[in-house]
Amino acid sequence: MATKPAVLVLEDGRTFHGTAFGAVGETFGEAVFSTGMTGYQETLTDPSYHRQVVVQTAPHIGNTGVNDEDDESDRVQVAGYVVRDPAAYASNWRATGGLADRLAVEGVVGIAGVDTRALTRHLRERGAMRAAISSVDLDPAALRQRVLDSPSMLGADLSGQVSTPEPYRVAAEGQHRYTVAALDLGIKRNVARRLAARGVTTHVFPATATLDELLAVGPDAVFFSPGPGDPATADHAVALAQQVMRRRMPLFGICFGSQVLGRALGFDTYKLGYGHRGINQPVLDRATGKVEVTAHNHGFAVAWPGREQDASAVAWPGREQDASAVAAPLDEAVETEFGAVAVSHICLNDQVVEGLRARDVPAFTVQYHPEAAAGPHDADYLFDRFVELIEGTGGNA
Repeated sequence: MATKPAVLVLEDGRTFHGTAFGAVGETFGEAVFSTGMTGYQETLTDPSYHRQVVVQTAPHIGNTGVNDEDDESDRVQVAGYVVRDPAAYASNWRATGGLADRLAVEGVVGIAGVDTRALTRHLRERGAMRAAISSVDLDPAALRQRVLDSPSMLGADLSGQVSTPEPYRVAAEGQHRYTVAALDLGIKRNVARRLAARGVTTHVFPATATLDELLAVGPDAVFFSPGPGDPATADHAVALAQQVMRRRMPLFGICFGSQVLGRALGFDTYKLGYGHRGINQPVLDRATGKVEVTAHNHGFAVAWPGREQDASAVAWPGREQDASAVAAPLDEAVETEFGAVAVSHICLNDQVVEGLRARDVPAFTVQYHPEAAAGPHDADYLFDRFVELIEGTGGNA
């Protein structure tokens, strides 16, 4: 079968040529790399990747095809897909189709035959940046101009684009123990599954939900989900988190939800140079001293007062921290409107804050993915901590 040429153009002009993979067409988004060697179906359907062009660092993609069970949402979420050597045939007993066909059916434009190692090194050195993939216009100069005219991820308000339009309920497995109201900022299906396995019934609400709507289901706790975009735009979610904490209800936030809670506690957020993405990120749990191998997908982080951004970060205009501020060591708590807050988890690659724990209200966060599917599962215990937090407050606060 004949292949159709395609081109990938970055906003700084770097160009990569290949062949169309998936749908033929043109797409724009933020180019980011993901280091996972497995779980590409979960990556593709993760709402956190909305409006991003995902570059897979693993050279062989598509070997196991796609199936009807592993999606993390109801559609492919990425803006575009970049691979080096797609599998010609899928070989897995669970497969119901091929990856290229799935992308084509859902209109996802991709490119294959790209030197993804060179592309990843470029993004690692220059930072995540806007990009385009096209199999209809192969003129790099013209395509780059449209890239430069496309919106940036900085300042992007995207959670409403991936949130559920209507509330829904996921029942507990076995005996029901607790009820959680989850704010869907881009939730993955495995969040509710991990809670259900612990006897928790989860009511999932749109990103626009009010406190009264959450309280109407009689929750024992509230959960803020992962999601895409710039947390600096999430003013509604920030105000909602503050309302929940003032009621002293247990509150847990993951990834984008962690950044929202960070803002609600009074901290700033900033854009990482190339972000943390993939399934092999080492994180220290400061409560136990253990190092977890974890899955990440975040391009923003919570700024600990006075600390410089991670050493690998690119200078992002308008989001620099105040150099005159007095730096707070990571091992010391900071006083906020809601009492003392401490750093609970740290990324060992670059010392980026990966979790917060409030000491005077029942709230904690992690900036990575304990619900990771296909894995790793080192951080699954955090759902146990959430249940223990509910138990410690007596439930139904």
